[in-house]
Amino acid sequence: MEIMTIRHSGVNSALALLAAAVLAWATPAQAAEMVQPTAGDDTEARLIVEKADQVRFPTEGFQVDVSITTIGSGQSTDVRKYRVLSKGNSNSVVMVTEPASERGQIMLMKGRDLWVFMPDVSQPIRLALSQRLTGQVANGDLARANFAADYHPRLLRSEKIGGDDFHVLELTGVDRGVTYQRVLYWVRDKDFWPYKAEFYSLSNRLLKTCKYENFKTMEGRKRPTRLVMDDALRGGEQSVLEYSGMKLRDLPDKIFTKDYLKKLD
Repeated sequence: MEIMTIRHSGVNSALALLAAAVLAWATPAQAAEMVQPTAGDDTEARLIVEKADQVRFPTEGFQVDVSITTIGSGQSTDVRKYRVLSKGNSNSVVMVTEPASERGQIMLMKGRDLWVFMPDVSQPIRLALSQRLTGQVANGDLARANFAADYHPRLLRSEKIGGDDFHVLELTGVDRGVTYQRVLYWVRDKDFWPYKAEFYSLSNRLLKTCKYENFKTMEGRKRPTRLVMDDALRGGEQSVLEYSGMKLRDLPDKIFTKDYLKKLD
């Protein structure tokens, strides 16, 4: 689903890519916000997805720095850096830290609603999760990679990879507002570490793949600190996201409001 792309001071590749660090690390559903199983759910599959979400991010408020390196089909390279503030599974703020020329650009996510704020534009600009950005990245690839809340899961099969057993799950979007209508997701059986995901279009065409790599201890448990996203339609296009400096923070709700964003630094 294509939506007109915003073009302003590099906001295409900059912010929305991290609509991205947002919770693309999206965090698991917290107790009060846990998605309840529906008629289309597989109970075991939902438990697996929720536990994998907990591996990726803390349930508490946290801050994390993200560096994104995008390599184009012509081998051109673009590097951008962000600071992400996240609370629960529905509130997040993404701030550009590099390049310096784009500092002050901020993305706010509340639920599945996204806005981008720019210093020289008086009103925020509404964005869609499915909006295509530079390369293979859509707004929701990181800002809203919240599988537990956004998808109905079904356990398809088990696979053995490199001596380990993995669950293979099919995730179907709860509505048309999610980034992708269908995802195949591999999760390791023994510890619920996410291994890879395949993202498909509404017509069931493979769009891109994501690998979860370089697990390191951050805030009490091992989490993937490197995500490698490859475009399945245009060979040679890749985005690598590296996470560092994660720390828990007490983030008041007022931070995640339009009126407060200009006070952030």
